Amino acid sequence: MNRLLVVLISILVLSSGCKSKQPAAETPRVMEQQPAAQAGTNFSEQTTWVLGYFPRDRITRPPHSEWFLKGYDDYMIKSDVVNILTDIPKDNLSIKIVMGTWCPDSRREVPRFMRVLDIWQFPADRITFIGVDNAKLSPVGEYEGLGIERVPTFIFYKNNIEAGRIIENPVTSLEQDMVNILTRNEN
Repeated sequence: MNRLLVVLISILVLSSGCKSKQPAAETPRVMEQQPAAQAGTNFSEQTTWVLGYFPRDRITRPPHSEWFLKGYDDYMIKSDVVNILTDIPKDNLSIKIVMGTWCPDSRREVPRFMRVLDIWQFPADRITFIGVDNAKLSPVGEYEGLGIERVPTFIFYKNNIEAGRIIENPVTSLEQDMVNILTRNEN
């Protein structure tokens, strides 16, 4: 009976996408990493969620490495567009990545995005990761001011001023959307 309930809840969460505003059942304050991943981890389980600020390595080790490494390795970048990115100066840029480890869109797009950033050689110290629960809440002081409605949301800053966002899915491709955001209003 419990297994059936878990399956039904998982179907509801997954079918509602990553824009669901359903409140999370009591969200733990500190999310501890599972010691080892088992194939087929149920990422809708709160025990797997990563909340608040976190370092990149938190999603590159089990259980999140299940989806992160596959998405990262499988993503075929558009090298012609990445070549355009290499001409964009990075010294005044920073990026916030707001994501839910429970969210299929986040689990698909974040590894791809990180592959593009790695190929572009974007400085790791200027990337901020923020994890949210399935109600889009995060225990981060500045979070409410970000206006997050869907995840993942990739926010680009030039000189600490927001330059643009990629929300949930890219319009064209991650690389092209990045170029469009970062070259907007340039002559």
